[in-house]
Amino acid sequence: MDADTYQVKNQYFFDQYALGQLDINEYLEFCLEPLSQNSIETLNKWHQEFMQSKIIPIILPKAQAVVDQHREKGDTLLVITATNRFVTAPIVHKYGIENLLATEPEVKNGRYTGKVKDEPCFQKGKINHLNRWLAKTDESMVGSVFYSDSHNDLPMLELVDHPVVVNGDATLQKIASEKGWASLDWT
Repeated sequence: MDADTYQVKNQYFFDQYALGQLDINEYLEFCLEPLSQNSIETLNKWHQEFMQSKIIPIILPKAQAVVDQHREKGDTLLVITATNRFVTAPIVHKYGIENLLATEPEVKNGRYTGKVKDEPCFQKGKINHLNRWLAKTDESMVGSVFYSDSHNDLPMLELVDHPVVVNGDATLQKIASEKGWASLDWT
């Protein structure tokens, strides 16, 4: 797929996500397919370059400060994201967070297949991933805090003790205001 076609299709999926109408399986087929075209070694090299050129320059100091505050309080740090583990693991690691629940790309014979290994970690799927993680750990949801910018995360925001909206989309900002949830701006 050429770059222009990729951009158009990616924008389509972004628009669907913003509307709360994303077909997560169709999107994952689109975004995981390129992983199957290259070796894991090549992909990891590209990801390191991506981290240096694109991610590190946009890490928000306010976000890092909040992560550090939670760490200092002894909170368990866990990122739950619909984005696939290949993309998110190095970013989460950069923040110094050990626990990550993400959509898992399938690997067979040392290569990504372009398919998902398990249920996507999206919307209610995040809760399913969280419940499996909780069953394997000594953690609980008592005092839990969840930060999000998207109304697609409403199931998680409604589950935790302390929902926090950060740079939220318009739909989420409206809901946060109605429910009295904390709302932050990290820009």
